[in-house]
Amino acid sequence: MNVNDRRGNAVEYIAARPGPVPMACSEASVDEFGSDVFTLEAMRRYLPQEITDALQATVEFRRPLDPAIAGSVAEAMKRWAMERGATHFTHWFQPLNGGTAEKHDAFLEPDGNGGAIMVFSGKNLIGGETDASSFPSGGLRCTFEARGYTAWDPTSPAFIKRHSNGATLCIPTAFCSYTGEALDKKTPLLRSIQALSRSVIRLMKFFGMNEEPVKITLGVEQEYFLVDKQFYLQRPDLLQTGRTLFGAPPPRHQQLEDHYFGAIKPRILNFMTEVERELWKLGIPAKTRHNEAAPAQFEIAPVFEELNLAVDHNMMVMEVLRQVADRYGLVCLMHEKPFAGVNGSGKHCNWSIDYGSLSLLKPGSDPHRNAIFLTALCAVIRAVDLHSDILRCATAGVGNDHRLGASEAPPAVISIFLGDQLTEVIEQIEAGTVTGSSRKAGAMRIGADMLPPLPRDATDRNRTSPFAFTGNKFEFRAPGASQSASTAIMMLNTIVAESIDFISDELDKFSGGDFNANLQSVLQGIICRHKRVVFNGDNYSGKWLEEAARRGLPNLPTTLEAIMPLKDRGNQELFSRYGVLSASEMESRYEVYLEEYHRKVKIECGVALELARSMIYGAAADEFRRQGEALGLASGNRIAGGSGALRGSLEKLGAALDELATASDILEALMNSGNDEMLPALDRLRKAADALEYLVDDRLWPLPKYREMLFIY
Repeated sequence: MNVNDRRGNAVEYIAARPGPVPMACSEASVDEFGSDVFTLEAMRRYLPQEITDALQATVEFRRPLDPAIAGSVAEAMKRWAMERGATHFTHWFQPLNGGTAEKHDAFLEPDGNGGAIMVFSGKNLIGGETDASSFPSGGLRCTFEARGYTAWDPTSPAFIKRHSNGATLCIPTAFCSYTGEALDKKTPLLRSIQALSRSVIRLMKFFGMNEEPVKITLGVEQEYFLVDKQFYLQRPDLLQTGRTLFGAPPPRHQQLEDHYFGAIKPRILNFMTEVERELWKLGIPAKTRHNEAAPAQFEIAPVFEELNLAVDHNMMVMEVLRQVADRYGLVCLMHEKPFAGVNGSGKHCNWSIDYGSLSLLKPGSDPHRNAIFLTALCAVIRAVDLHSDILRCATAGVGNDHRLGASEAPPAVISIFLGDQLTEVIEQIEAGTVTGSSRKAGAMRIGADMLPPLPRDATDRNRTSPFAFTGNKFEFRAPGASQSASTAIMMLNTIVAESIDFISDELDKFSGGDFNANLQSVLQGIICRHKRVVFNGDNYSGKWLEEAARRGLPNLPTTLEAIMPLKDRGNQELFSRYGVLSASEMESRYEVYLEEYHRKVKIECGVALELARSMIYGAAADEFRRQGEALGLASGNRIAGGSGALRGSLEKLGAALDELATASDILEALMNSGNDEMLPALDRLRKAADALEYLVDDRLWPLPKYREMLFIY
């Protein structure tokens, strides 16, 4: 079969695919939401009231779990799950490889009399033992030290994962080593929630407020691409690396700006609808769906939730997207930059803090509320300025290196967008006087003067900022689509906790006097020292990078630079002091990220080298031979005559073939030597291959092209 027959057949198959089968439109039932989750309502149906109350206290107030109730909870959970078709259970956890992991065990056990019973004990629920030797540990565990433990996280409810022939009860858990070090992403996140909660409670006492539960909330906007599986299976680079290592840009891609928020194609809308129904059953409040900026790119976003639950739910969202896509003959790509030259995909993390019913990041209608808001705002400004290196570290990854700083993503310099109005307010606080246009001239006194009216949308949005204030929350736009939100938010929680404690320590130094005057003095100092991190302009501009350098803001453009803060002794002391990560745990993550980076780069280079030599070179050589025969080549490869245009084409083709061979040899030599210059060599090889795509007859080109993958689905 001619190579183009495969591409052509794929196009014909997709074009002839039957349209959506008309279905009886069933109204989405509210009762369906959370039907596959062991919710509080389910607990009440299956457990005595006193046990439900005890478990609810653990979930809502993070009180220690009473081990005595574990057996009753396990039995109730088993009955609930079996009624929904579950035959197995698993401890569902999030190792350092960035995904999720699960080992299924059957409820079934022999009864010793030739029969069987269904068993799920409190011990099965609370913890489990699994092989930790094959998960990344960054040196925390030796290969022969295999023992690892999973521990139930009751703050994230158990849920049912269904497949075509059954179902499994999934129990969210933490994952640690035999010696107690965290081998996962959930454990440090839970620790950071505790650390920030303690700091907020301490601060609120200065404002005369009674102790209330602290709730850190998160809303995760997930971007992704969809390609038809017919094309995907013909692209070994997509199959093995998640991105296209070769592909010449088509004349039309996203420059017409007609895809963003455009009408959703029926096949994609059917897919999205099924995704949402699956997510609603899992208690995930999927709210928004739309076309993103690049062709074949889309976004899904949920309603805000408690942080730990939101992170778990985002991991489930990614899995459901992949599974449902497969049912529709599609493949969901989560790579940050699957297609060169068009927008990549991010995971925008919208983060906020509530204290009881009070949102700390929402301006109020009275001076007391505004004083709290300004204090929280200044704490975040200080935290991001002092620790922007560790926030950048949280977004590091070989995939995100292709995205950060491009036309749709913020640069590697971390700055804060506040908008003109809030920026003017903090400048007035620093000066102690009101001279701007927002308010009447006079003295600026925290707790006495009102803020100018700040509507929900007090400012325009700045899509170029990596860390933007958006009304009652901060949006961290730098994390990549494939990354877990847990690392970025764990680090954000910790550095904000430290800044809140700094403010509390400063307030403790005052022996008396007017509290609001003391607070104003503290906030003035913070603004004076840390306002350099506030930038409201175009983060994509080269002038901003020059300005950021003048301000002394760190610029860590590559993963190898961005992960170095994990080895910084000051950072290690900070995270250790707050009980989030020990020094050895931070060192381990450096080793994990470093090893992952090198492995992924080497895989990409190996795949590119194989494709260049075994597919692209052969197709280009066939084209060279075909054109040469058309010209009537004489012996010794001397052109005997013929068309001048054809002769010129043949010369270009020959030069491009030589460049492909040379670039392949250079890349191979660097791979064999382990040289860190492999990525520039890979870029050179790509340019050579993409140049050939324009020169080789379309019928001979072996790989599905961008014009097909981005527009035919």
